[in-house]
Amino acid sequence: MMKGGGGDVGASSGPLDWRFSQVFGERSAGEEVQEVDIISAIEFDKSGDHLATGDRGGRVVLFERTDSKNASGGRKDLEGSDCPVRHPEFRYKTEFQSHEPEFDYLKSLEIEEKINKIRWSQTANGALFLLSTNDKTIKFWKVQEKKIKKICDINTDSSRTLGNGSVPSSTNSNVTDSCLTNGGLHDKYLCNDYSFPPEGFPSLQLPAVTTSHETSPVARCRRVYTHAHDYHINSISNNSDGETFISADDLRINLWNLEISNQSFNIVDVKPANMEDLTEVITSAEFHPTHCNTLAYSSSKGSIRLIDLRQSALCDSHSKLFEDTATPASRSFFTEIIASVSDIKFAKGGRYILSRDYMTLKLWDINMDSGPVSTFQVHEHLRPKLCDLYENDSIFDKFECCLSGDGLRVATGSYSNLFRVFGVSPGSTETTTLEASRNPMRRQVTTPARPSRPSLSSITRVVRRGAESPANGDGNGNNSFDHTTKLLHLAWHPTENSIACAAANSLYMYYA
Repeated sequence: MMKGGGGDVGASSGPLDWRFSQVFGERSAGEEVQEVDIISAIEFDKSGDHLATGDRGGRVVLFERTDSKNASGGRKDLEGSDCPVRHPEFRYKTEFQSHEPEFDYLKSLEIEEKINKIRWSQTANGALFLLSTNDKTIKFWKVQEKKIKKICDINTDSSRTLGNGSVPSSTNSNVTDSCLTNGGLHDKYLCNDYSFPPEGFPSLQLPAVTTSHETSPVARCRRVYTHAHDYHINSISNNSDGETFISADDLRINLWNLEISNQSFNIVDVKPANMEDLTEVITSAEFHPTHCNTLAYSSSKGSIRLIDLRQSALCDSHSKLFEDTATPASRSFFTEIIASVSDIKFAKGGRYILSRDYMTLKLWDINMDSGPVSTFQVHEHLRPKLCDLYENDSIFDKFECCLSGDGLRVATGSYSNLFRVFGVSPGSTETTTLEASRNPMRRQVTTPARPSRPSLSSITRVVRRGAESPANGDGNGNNSFDHTTKLLHLAWHPTENSIACAAANSLYMYYA
């Protein structure tokens, strides 16, 4: 049995029936998408009750779950009742400008405001905390509900005024109206010298500020972590100790304390003495979900290194190295490019690591460094088109990956706004292709059933699956695709089978 989110889980019951749930920011047909509105980061918090997105305009948008607040009783109670369990529903909570465009005068370099990564931190006192980063600067945000202050009028005489200087109705026209509320004056006092009337203002009203029972979320920047990276930041990851986090660029990984913004410790440095000797760069980094001393980082050569912070202050040497030792059938100019790992994620229990390169998804067992446990083909049908993809730079697209909370399934994006879900439990042949639209199954391709191999244990099992199901086929072998519409960012709900994914400026949500 394969371990999922902290315990042993059996084989999945079969492919999930994915359904459309919600869409935010859906654009109409023919509507042009503004560059600043394109979503560049998605992240659920640990509870799954909040979802954050970042865009290329430097904004962070928060959504909160609504169905869990309205539901009464536990999940078992709901399952026993006639009312079925509702799928996760979210609503817009708030948004704020996290980053602004900057200019580095020393290097004559423009720094984009685009949000590269968002990571939730531990909540405290009912407030939400999260980290966001662009290419150079990391910010620590606190989002808290604040009571709304309102300005109220006091001692308003409704028989004399209609409010804020309005003239009374004709039924009260015989009433002396030389004094109006809030400084309103009779016409005889409106002269050029603006002098005060001799008798003053008997009914001058001053506004009173009161605090209402209504609340509104307010975002405040608590810390700014800057001047620590010479190259573009590609990853940030919170530690399970709740006190520290890491940030990674192409050549270095730094360790920060959340409360100290002017100092960080360099824990990984792969920069050679001579830059001409540079052969690989860091592409992604993430802390172990439960072991605060362990983290993993991937490289452009397709390897993943596990390091232990207890070994030394500067972790030049790794404790484990994970590489796919299977040699490709034929090496080419593109072999190293497509081997570069664009994203890694730890499973909830911390035993497995999911990695995404351009062609495949790979699942690794941290106790077995001889090779991946499973390999899932995502873009094998694009191999004949690698020259074209190189010419238009699509071969350098960085697709993200995610795992379900129970560890039974993995997902990643593709072109034509498609994403793919694979089953990873022993004997599973689940391979589902979905489109980010209101009808996710309209491009579904049926995968031929493959015989299970019960003789292989879960430790030695190596599965290569997905090549027979093109990411966008018409059933006749035509593998047309649109490289301009790509689904790079997606996230899996931590406790339920619900996926949030970004298609340009639209956020689509699905459940099963």
